[in-house]
Amino acid sequence: MPARTQARIAGCLYVVIILCGMSAELIFRGPLLAPGTAEGVLAAILAAPGLLRGAILLDVAMIVADVALAILLYRLLRFVSEPVALAAMVFRLMQAAVIAASLLALVAVDALALRGAGVEAGLVRGLMEVHGIGYDLGLILFAANTGLTAWLLARSGWVPRALPWLLAATALVYVTGSVTRIAAPEWNALVQPAYGVALVAESWFALVLLFGARVARG
Repeated sequence: MPARTQARIAGCLYVVIILCGMSAELIFRGPLLAPGTAEGVLAAILAAPGLLRGAILLDVAMIVADVALAILLYRLLRFVSEPVALAAMVFRLMQAAVIAASLLALVAVDALALRGAGVEAGLVRGLMEVHGIGYDLGLILFAANTGLTAWLLARSGWVPRALPWLLAATALVYVTGSVTRIAAPEWNALVQPAYGVALVAESWFALVLLFGARVARG
């Protein structure tokens, strides 16, 4: 398959990842967690079971796209440094595995709250929190992937020179956001606006893959 075609497919996959990831978090899971209290979260899930199941399906689609993208980016960037490209692929695949494992917490919520009876609200809220922490652990691995990818892109010669720097900043955002979520929750809110950097960088990367990458080898 020509490298240009691989890049376009990679761009399409990146768009799928961005759309599925944001929709699952903001449109589907967000309203379920909005009440804050355990009782409120359980009530929200019982009132709108489609939101929980939709979030699960969107995350599955994102994970599948992430696995495919990891392989394609390895093929496209290995000419720069095969060991670094391989390491980047492994970190992205590890991220997908961790996020997939964290989805079992949401599957458990579905089984207990929507298919079972008499489940405690605290247990449901706790499982939702376990999923969120698992997602953040996956993002730490993704930060490693993003940093390595930025290094590869900086030396590839086929992306705008500012993009690798923005992706490097994105890696820092993901690490800081995830670490504060796990170790210092009281500071996490301060990091949230910085995720805008990640959205801009990853969207730009997707568009470059789709339309602008000057791919010579893959």
